[in-house]
Amino acid sequence: MSLLEGKVAIVTGGSRGIGEAIVRGLAAQGASVAFTYVSEGSAARAQALADELGDNVRAYQSDAGNFDSAAALVNSVVTDFGRLDILINNAGITKDTLMLRMSEQQWDDVIQTNLKSVFNMTKHALKPLMKAGGGSVINMSSVVGVFGQAGQANYAASKAGIIGFSKSIAKEYGSRGIRCNAIAPGFIETEMTAVLDEATKENYLKSIPLGRLGSGADIANACIYLASDMGRYVSGQTLSVCGALNC
Repeated sequence: MSLLEGKVAIVTGGSRGIGEAIVRGLAAQGASVAFTYVSEGSAARAQALADELGDNVRAYQSDAGNFDSAAALVNSVVTDFGRLDILINNAGITKDTLMLRMSEQQWDDVIQTNLKSVFNMTKHALKPLMKAGGGSVINMSSVVGVFGQAGQANYAASKAGIIGFSKSIAKEYGSRGIRCNAIAPGFIETEMTAVLDEATKENYLKSIPLGRLGSGADIANACIYLASDMGRYVSGQTLSVCGALNC
């Protein structure tokens, strides 16, 4: 039997990169998956992914950083699929620069997309998760949120906030059968890293004891573990998936 058979999941930011890998991984384990994209430019790609994976996977245009949009999404998913068991808050952006150059807008944009979105989605998902008898909330942090990184004060703050948020939700709702954990990816091969030159990649690889960049599938597998009964006694934790980077 598949590990997530009969479960319904929401994945924010699921049309590309790590999010796409998570959508594929959950669907392969039998879950029904609702995933989001934000811009019209991503609509065709998102729909193609949904069509490829079948009737139990649907794409929704939604901005998780907007409180009302998040509420509408959760309501639509529960209406369309009948329940909610898994929430994976994956949506995120970077706007990197040194603090002296960072604008208020760059700070606000990253905090809203990366951190406020986690509040928005979790806030609206709690009641359907409780109605389902419990479930799993998985929030995508980063090793940068654990160790910091020059030029990424906004990103690091958002990802560190996710860790504290996850621990708090685990304590508040554990009695209702809801587990909440964070995943902290290291350097993962995505479209963003594909544009890096070879010298930059080599520098990254020197800092990773396992000697390779991670893949989207590595993160998806961690999500499957935390979403399934394999992780049923794991809550309030931060799982670093980083090849021993900075450990």
